[in-house]
Amino acid sequence: MTRFTPFLVCALLAKASLAIQSPFTNLARQAGDVCPADALSCQDVSGVDSCCVETPGGQLLQTQLWDFKPAKGPADSWTVHGLFPDHCDGTFDQHCDPSRNYPSIRNVLIENGKEDLLEWMDEFWVGSIGQNERFWSNEWNKHGTCMSTIAPNCMPEGSNTGLDAAFYFQLASDAFKSLPTYEFLSSAGIEPDTTKTYSLEELTSAIKGAHGFLPALSCKSGALNSISYYFNMKGTVMNGTLIPFDAPKRGSCPKDGIKYLPKTSWI
Repeated sequence: MTRFTPFLVCALLAKASLAIQSPFTNLARQAGDVCPADALSCQDVSGVDSCCVETPGGQLLQTQLWDFKPAKGPADSWTVHGLFPDHCDGTFDQHCDPSRNYPSIRNVLIENGKEDLLEWMDEFWVGSIGQNERFWSNEWNKHGTCMSTIAPNCMPEGSNTGLDAAFYFQLASDAFKSLPTYEFLSSAGIEPDTTKTYSLEELTSAIKGAHGFLPALSCKSGALNSISYYFNMKGTVMNGTLIPFDAPKRGSCPKDGIKYLPKTSWI
């Protein structure tokens, strides 16, 4: 049985209208009379405050990992890689604000009341053994600090240090929870196996059949190990909605002969 449970995310609605809503609406910057309600990243946002819409990183990738050698995370679940704010043309910035490279993401989450999120991340956002915090710090420093709507000048007045990172990790985690890749594939009869192989078309069709949109799949030595779901964002990391669209590229997997190896075979 899958370990996914809904947590402060929109359910999968009609396929053409899937959206992920931030759970932080009450903490959001009070800018309702300033921010246009329909501002959507990568659309016509010229003249819109960068606190109101993600720019220039308005193409967001929620990327998941299937690490089977060595095995990481539950045997029946993919794990979080991160949430990447790419530019609308697919280029990207990295390490945008070293002044916010917090000494401890774990402490940041605790100080901002995210103990439950932290417990969840220790199971589903995992690095090498004993290296979860290092992994989280890298994702925040490299990607989270590049998100314009949680820049320091956009944060609620008087907010705790690290609330920006708490927003980032909550949104990335909620997006992941709404995209149970293991379930998407298993519902189409595609489950980890040591000998079976699949075509790229079979895998992407299974995902689209459940999610409504095409992902980008990546492989390592002919075996499936990463998936990216693409979104634009309406509003902000604090109070916005992720709007899905088809991946503009299909990743690194070959057209045929793709393995989906079980984690348990490598433990």
